Amino acid sequence: MITEIAPAKINLYLHVGGVRKDGLHDLASLFVFTENGDRIIVREHDVLSLEISGPFARELDGFPVQENLVWLAATALCEYAEEKFGAAIELEKNLPVAAGIGGGSADAAAALRALIKLWRIQISDDELSTIAFALGADVPACLARAPVHVSGAGENITPGVSLPDLWVCLVNPLLPTLTGSIFKQFDTDNPSPNSPRLYLSQCRSVDKVAKMMAATKNDLEKPAVSQTPVIADVIRFLSDQPNAIAARMSGSGATCFALFSSAGDASTAAETAKSKGWWAMASKLAIG
Repeated sequence: MITEIAPAKINLYLHVGGVRKDGLHDLASLFVFTENGDRIIVREHDVLSLEISGPFARELDGFPVQENLVWLAATALCEYAEEKFGAAIELEKNLPVAAGIGGGSADAAAALRALIKLWRIQISDDELSTIAFALGADVPACLARAPVHVSGAGENITPGVSLPDLWVCLVNPLLPTLTGSIFKQFDTDNPSPNSPRLYLSQCRSVDKVAKMMAATKNDLEKPAVSQTPVIADVIRFLSDQPNAIAARMSGSGATCFALFSSAGDASTAAETAKSKGWWAMASKLAIG
């Protein structure tokens, strides 16, 4: 049995540009990852199967297993190896679905890592990245589980800035957002957006993290709030929490986050958010 954590992906900032010829948007972002998240468990088996459990499993009930990114990751590896491997895969779904924290992408990346070990597949980093990008633009970055700069449409990945020890409180108002609709609204509101730029200054102290957050933004926050106004309430709530360094929406929402320099402050914020009926999770950020 092999177990891999599929952590929540957080965009500390997300700068969005125009639509490329391939229909994808140019982006510039700093991805970071939590230590907690979904779990992928794989066991040897004669045929391929996928079981979904956990608190958010029901959200995926209406979708065929064969359309899940975990299943697609498994079949992509079989095609690469030109073998018909079997495995019993369990996806423990602890993170909300359609939430802006890369749940499906992180699940796919964790499945790739686990199945490569189970099936003893020899594959280069470049070949693995190609398979991952074909599954989804965020999947290559989710393979890293460490801070990474992401540009292009997600295919250009370089090591991210150095960060101090940080904890995060994630809050979701239990409302899904549709990524395509958010991007469409962004395009309507920004017919000629600037080319997105990465923030490359080092952030080894909490003060420098705060400076980075003040100098950047999430370009999808405004269109997301226009479609799901409660996101603004969540951001205000997080901003008001004691010792919060900064608060922002992640990805296309609706999950928002606040950064903290202590586990206690992040946990207190999460418990307060839960008392409002929202989903919340506190976690240390993985720094590599």
